Amino acid sequence: MNRQPTLLIVDDEVRGLEALARILEDDFDVKTATNAKDAEQILEREWVSIVLCDQRMPETTGVEFLTKVRQQWPDVVRMIISGYTDAEDIIQGINEAGIYQYITKPWHPDSLLLTLKNAAHLFKLQRENELLNIELKRNPDVLEKKVSDKRKQLKQQHHSDDGIVRAEGSPMDVVCAKVNRVSPYDVTVLLSGESGTGKELCARALHYNSLRGDKPFVVENCAALPDELLESELFGYKRGAFTGAVEDRAGLFERADGGTIFLDEIGEVSPAFQVKLLRVIQEGEIRPLGCARRRNVDVRIIAATNKDLETEVRAGRFRQDLYYRLSTISIHLPPLRDRKIDIPPIANALLQSAMRSLNKQVNGFSRETLACMQAYHWPGNVRELQNEIQHMLVMSNDKILGAELLSPRVLRAAPKEDEAQMDVLATLDGSLKERIESIEARILRESLIRHRWNKSQAARDLGLSRVGLRSKLERYGLEQISQVDEVCGEADVDSNI
Repeated sequence: MNRQPTLLIVDDEVRGLEALARILEDDFDVKTATNAKDAEQILEREWVSIVLCDQRMPETTGVEFLTKVRQQWPDVVRMIISGYTDAEDIIQGINEAGIYQYITKPWHPDSLLLTLKNAAHLFKLQRENELLNIELKRNPDVLEKKVSDKRKQLKQQHHSDDGIVRAEGSPMDVVCAKVNRVSPYDVTVLLSGESGTGKELCARALHYNSLRGDKPFVVENCAALPDELLESELFGYKRGAFTGAVEDRAGLFERADGGTIFLDEIGEVSPAFQVKLLRVIQEGEIRPLGCARRRNVDVRIIAATNKDLETEVRAGRFRQDLYYRLSTISIHLPPLRDRKIDIPPIANALLQSAMRSLNKQVNGFSRETLACMQAYHWPGNVRELQNEIQHMLVMSNDKILGAELLSPRVLRAAPKEDEAQMDVLATLDGSLKERIESIEARILRESLIRHRWNKSQAARDLGLSRVGLRSKLERYGLEQISQVDEVCGEADVDSNI
């Protein structure tokens, strides 16, 4: 029995069809068709998981064909591949055909394969969800218990801000204290801070420590959708409200009724949509698209932004009345570079999470690794740190994650024990000789770390003799530094960041 997911590729260009089939046949049971009629015949007799269809074909378009597929085989994951990036085609594909992905030519084999594997995983989850729904309809008590247990688990995780990992004496203590004080009160909260600082985590802590903690918590990224799609996503729509609205759909405000809705990146919402959002906050009612009647909703709103909304208000890009409605309580989350004391516990918690998801075990970080991490400024904050740790874990062959596994941008940041020697050299002031020496010292240190402080290998890499390297190390105060293989801060924190 073939356990590979079945992929149907529809393209009138035979060479392109054959090229796709060759690349994908190792991972999929590939079926091909050069026209819509042949493709329909395959769909009638085969258990197809994914349809990958060209947009421009002689008899029909990809959107038209996939719209028909949606009606007859709604479970099939639908994708379009095209050399044309017409905005109308993309919008039509989303609204009418319900496409999962619009892939542009020329495509990269690795990227295409990853996208198709994700689509196959989505199909599998859909099937499992259907089976679960059937089982739960037969046993409603089981469903109620599972939901109750999950909510208890989430509430325990965020009780007393335990979901926010930090060190003792962290700048986040002030944030967490404010979260604890604000949580019980049914007021709007505006979270501000750079991307990746943990605004959604704070929103969850606010929800699960509130009186609404046993009610729904829903999230919407306002920057991810244009106004029309955002309105339908938040407020819902009636069948026939627009092309492709084949059934009634409840919006996120209705789904969150009694609970909390978290509006991320609220600063990206257009002025026109800000008016509609303001009415929801003021009146506590929504009107789904295509519906003449308004519906009352009881929802606590928590919003987040990485912009300075006061500046946006002064510039006329954000409504002042909406800003005041959202910012009854304002909480600012400091960037990771301003709370470097938190980097070791956060890194260890992220490592635990990465080990579980990647099914790979290590013992922890070396002291040198943590020192480099604390010296780096992390413009992407916790999200960047998470990616760095996953990269290190994948590339490691040892039980200790050494500094040589760090990306060059992190590795170049001098650890605290080197700062005294490097500060004078790193300045942009001074003579040409001093500034060149600053660069040379950093290159030497980076090369030594990459070679695990093996001076012979580092000397060969830099084109120096061992004696010449040693002389330079003495000059820059690097001679006394040696690699520390001690494991630091093994993570015992099992939490989200």
